[in-house]
Amino acid sequence: MLILFDHSTPAPLQYALKGHVVTEAVERGWDRLVNGALLDVAEAAGFEIFVTADKNIQYQQNLTGRKIAVIVLGNAQWPVLRRYLERVIAAVDAGRSRRLLGSGQPLRRKALRAPPTRRARARATSLIGVENL
Repeated sequence: MLILFDHSTPAPLQYALKGHVVTEAVERGWDRLVNGALLDVAEAAGFEIFVTADKNIQYQQNLTGRKIAVIVLGNAQWPVLRRYLERVIAAVDAGRSRRLLGSGQPLRRKALRAPPTRRARARATSLIGVENL
């Protein structure tokens, strides 16, 4: 799959997405484009997935009818995100279904440090979720 990373996506994530071609927007000179124009250009270039940490994209852009799947990371800090790589990889693989992925809720550090109680597990799973558009 051809994946485009927004400027807010941690670069080390690309090494976990083996078998996919990952390009950063800045590599293409698209770092100055706003989300709507960036999505238009990415679709025209044949990208299949757009990965961002911009939790407001679903409210700022009309994503229905788009050919590109959008994955919203709940937390863009690499030390936190690397703990949930399996979920991110699953979200990328599910991106073929053209859904908006990501709960948009940032993880709280308290939830990550808490003992694995039912409540802490529920908060930790909010990193990646699936919503129908």
